[in-house]
Amino acid sequence: MIRTRQASPVKRTPPPPPPRAGAFKVRDEGASEFARFYERGDLPIAIEHRGTGNKIQWKVEIEKLDYHHYLPVFFDGLREKREPYKFLAREGVSNLLEHGGSKILPCIPQLIIPIKKALNTRDPEILCTVLQVLQQLVLSGEMIGEALVPYFRQILPIFNLFKGKNTNTGDGIDYGQRKKTNVGDLVQETLELLEIHGGEDAFINIKYMIPTYESCMLV
Repeated sequence: MIRTRQASPVKRTPPPPPPRAGAFKVRDEGASEFARFYERGDLPIAIEHRGTGNKIQWKVEIEKLDYHHYLPVFFDGLREKREPYKFLAREGVSNLLEHGGSKILPCIPQLIIPIKKALNTRDPEILCTVLQVLQQLVLSGEMIGEALVPYFRQILPIFNLFKGKNTNTGDGIDYGQRKKTNVGDLVQETLELLEIHGGEDAFINIKYMIPTYESCMLV
């Protein structure tokens, strides 16, 4: 009697599990070093009140600042939602990146922990701020995108969590898209910038952390 071998069942890759309960819950990462430095008077900034709105006033020329010291401190303030720290940190980071030039690249390793702490808050408003800052950071100098690639495993898990989440901090989706406050859209835009400016290893490292990401550079 000839016995026929039964075909082995085809193994199918199970779909990724849904986010754990509480994965999107806002978390408190504690008081920032930025607030502590500001209260002690250790930051060379003040608020300049104008009729058209407040502006940050630098007490020294930005180009003369020690970026290794100040840039990580200002990045640490990106998770602040209290005023005046929120305004000063976000405006300060923008000014520092705009005027930093070649001083920014050597500071990248020191920026990862502040970036990670801000992302780990899972607060949509803070996430949008950090994503916009990351875009400015990548575009602020040559080789910065490539310098960020080794740190993707630290900063991209939250990207993966919020990539498909249509959360915005405006009065609705349309408003959020106009004001660049839609988390899912900002995640996608930031990933594309990281791929474009991250060199030949960028895509494979993004794909490893975010399996649903598709290259924006395929022809």
